[in-house]
Amino acid sequence: MRESVFEVLRAEGLNRLRIHYDWRRDAFSLYAAREWDADTPFGKYNAAFTAWTLCPSDGRYLNHAETEAAFERHGMSAHLGRVKELMRKGRHILLDCYFHEKLDIRFVNHIHSDRRGVNNRRSSLVMGGIRRHEPGEDEIEVFVDGMNLGRGMTFAMVVAAGVPMGGCKTTVQMVPVDLGNLDQVGFLAYATDRTRNTAGPDMNFPPDLADVVNEHFSLHILGGRKGPVGPTGTPTAFGVYMAVKQAARFLWGSESLEGKTIAVQGLGAVGFHLAGLYLKEGARLIVCDREPAAVDAFLKAHPGAPIQVVDPGEILGVEADVLSPAAAGGILTEENIPGLRFKLIMGGANNVLRASSQEEECALARLLAKHGILYQVDWWHNVAGVMAGYEEYVYQREASVDRLMEKVGKLCTETTWENLNEARREGITPTERAYRVVEREVYGE
Repeated sequence: MRESVFEVLRAEGLNRLRIHYDWRRDAFSLYAAREWDADTPFGKYNAAFTAWTLCPSDGRYLNHAETEAAFERHGMSAHLGRVKELMRKGRHILLDCYFHEKLDIRFVNHIHSDRRGVNNRRSSLVMGGIRRHEPGEDEIEVFVDGMNLGRGMTFAMVVAAGVPMGGCKTTVQMVPVDLGNLDQVGFLAYATDRTRNTAGPDMNFPPDLADVVNEHFSLHILGGRKGPVGPTGTPTAFGVYMAVKQAARFLWGSESLEGKTIAVQGLGAVGFHLAGLYLKEGARLIVCDREPAAVDAFLKAHPGAPIQVVDPGEILGVEADVLSPAAAGGILTEENIPGLRFKLIMGGANNVLRASSQEEECALARLLAKHGILYQVDWWHNVAGVMAGYEEYVYQREASVDRLMEKVGKLCTETTWENLNEARREGITPTERAYRVVEREVYGE
């Protein structure tokens, strides 16, 4: 049997698992159940039934001891233990898992904290993007990704002033979504609503997912092309760009990027726009992307511009003033940091440090500083997606792109400049200083 919590659900005829963790008491509580029938028509979600009215014809509900016994029956106790340890290291309060066996959808919301979402007088408690992983990926790796992203979202909420939401991230293991299959899309909408999350399409989910969900099911997936502020990649890129300019000012005395060589890893929803902003300032680019079509589109959009294209496997080995990651996380490790040839690392990717706890991140940040590289943890400046989602969530059709971009530019400029200078004054890395700022509000410490 494949090592997966969903294999236990399959074997037991169940479709829901919740793993609760109280980090204050270091106590876990498990719940597993069959909460809907296998033939439930999720294409009719919020028409024939709602998140509160869906009931199975033959429900089954397992308490903590019964759920642990189910994992033991199927030889998965050690796997469950590894999942618990990941939650313990990052102080994550809940893994909320939904399994659609017929569609082979494995939906997990990795909820790190609800602290800012409690008593916010809105229907959602948490916010965090929804990203797709391939069905065959290792579950522990997927959970590490989701928990790291969820933890970062919690801290981003604190930095993105005025966003009273807890942080989370949804990972979904499934084949590429078919937007014409309303059972698929409806199930994603149902599970998102059940976790009290307002999400935005992230890696491997198209922005159009939000448009289809909004049209048929729910307003709790935002950032569609038809939405009032559009996809979040553009404001995210602008926020990162403004932060990079402040880092340049901090390092070289001027926020101008003219003549700088900038390596951009990834030309997707964020990287494409971010690289374009760098070019407008007169920077020279080194770019890569796993999809040749993305590179071709960028070159076509900027004919004659100073752009060097390298293989994705080579980007960390180039020499440049700035590395601006805008792809998958976990790229910087204890092993490869000593060989990097950059002065500044700051981009739109989440969790570029390969770490699963705050302590591990800080250790890698200190290693970067030791090798002369200025680095600021990504969630400190990568907040525009959160702000865009909240703008649309609060104002709906009255949401304003101009108002959003003004807020993003001002916030990313001011907070980055303050963080870099305060870190230098305190004799610590910008990452350590960022965590000191947000810890009290998130953990009450």
